[in-house]
Amino acid sequence: QVQLVESGGGLVQAGGSLRLSCAASGRTFSYYAMGWFRQAPGNEREFVAVINWSGGITYYADSVTGRFTISRDNAKNMVYLQMNSLKPEDTASYYCAAAHTTSTVRSSDNYDYWGQGTQVTVSS
Repeated sequence: QVQLVESGGGLVQAGGSLRLSCAASGRTFSYYAMGWFRQAPGNEREFVAVINWSGGITYYADSVTGRFTISRDNAKNMVYLQMNSLKPEDTASYYCAAAHTTSTVRSSDNYDYWGQGTQVTVSS
């Protein structure tokens, strides 16, 4: 079992920044690829970013490339999502997820554990 707890969401104006954090506990954190997903009301859950077990490989959704940065600290069992130049369309609940793989998977079907989510609201 891996438990994931997100924090750092909130209300921000367009153009602003937020840093989301995800604290992991349970099984060896470094065995897992870590992803961020988001879901807006009425929409499907969508991939945002993923980082591999070592932190050496990252992938981003086209909609956030150049604005968001995913990182991890295996010594602290933490993963982060730095979000800059936020837009109203970034408004969603953001979820941290763990996939027991050495790959960088982008489908939510490949993830084994999920956090409860943290709300991000970007006002125009």
